[in-house]
Amino acid sequence: MKKLKSIRLILFAASAIFFGCSMKKPPTDNAGRPLIVKIGTIDCDLVETTPVVFKDKVYRFEYVRAGYWNNHTGDSYFRFIDHQTGKPTASFAKGFHFGSAFVFDNTAIVTAVEKGDGERVFIFVSHDLENWEQWVAFDLPGFGIFNTSLIKADTNFVLMFEVGKPLLEAGERFTARFATSPDLKKWEILSRDHNYAMDRYTAPHCLRFCDGYFYDFYLEAYQGYQARVVRSKDLIHWEPSPLNPVLKASAIDRQLATRNLPDSLKQKIILAENCNNSDIDFCEYRGELIINYSWGNQRGKEFLGEAVYKGTQEQFLKGWFPPK
Repeated sequence: MKKLKSIRLILFAASAIFFGCSMKKPPTDNAGRPLIVKIGTIDCDLVETTPVVFKDKVYRFEYVRAGYWNNHTGDSYFRFIDHQTGKPTASFAKGFHFGSAFVFDNTAIVTAVEKGDGERVFIFVSHDLENWEQWVAFDLPGFGIFNTSLIKADTNFVLMFEVGKPLLEAGERFTARFATSPDLKKWEILSRDHNYAMDRYTAPHCLRFCDGYFYDFYLEAYQGYQARVVRSKDLIHWEPSPLNPVLKASAIDRQLATRNLPDSLKQKIILAENCNNSDIDFCEYRGELIINYSWGNQRGKEFLGEAVYKGTQEQFLKGWFPPK
């Protein structure tokens, strides 16, 4: 009898823990917004980066520009950084620009352009982060393409790509356009009514998909430059979050979150103008989000920040659109 009672107590305790965890509320700030905790600056002269989980390890994909403080090659390239150790993989895609990474089915996929304001989007694929296959995804003569962001939504891959021209297709620079593919080889460019947004500066950076909604995290020229989010079911009609902005410039951006920078760069961080939080990207790892973003003046003086969200990606996305 005592044994049966002990078993019941164990089952009750286990169920309490389970329901307590499943009912745990996602973290919010005083205004009810998803609580992003900024850690501070982890590097300088880096903008387009993507945290990803590859084979149960967190990496930071980096587009290393020719002007990066520790780039001695004279050209741009891509690499992955082990988030725990800081060790880089071998570089690849020399001379390419505006890269973005996505991991699907133990495969690392990088989308990029051969030049900013260019016409062709390229895809790089690897199963070990060392050996890469590449091909042209699509070619749009007359277009000017910049940032990209790839996701899988139901049966198709969906690529958001940033365009600055032509005027008929982009409207006001810069605008999110979209393409879909079942296999990363054959691509359909969606019509120009699939966009966000042609009437003003809305530079896109990070695309996500959850429960039938596409989420576009983009940069708005407002009180400086702020990261904001909108969502859509059809990539045509968009709903802005009532809790925007997602990120904006703050004093904590300057906080040093690494020891691996020379003193000259530490001084540069202290003195830098900061009117911008842009280029947000994130991944979920063990129930939390690792977030990267850029801060600085949006005119070439740029720094890489890191932040965390103590909840899942689903909680984060839905948190920006509370029930009405």
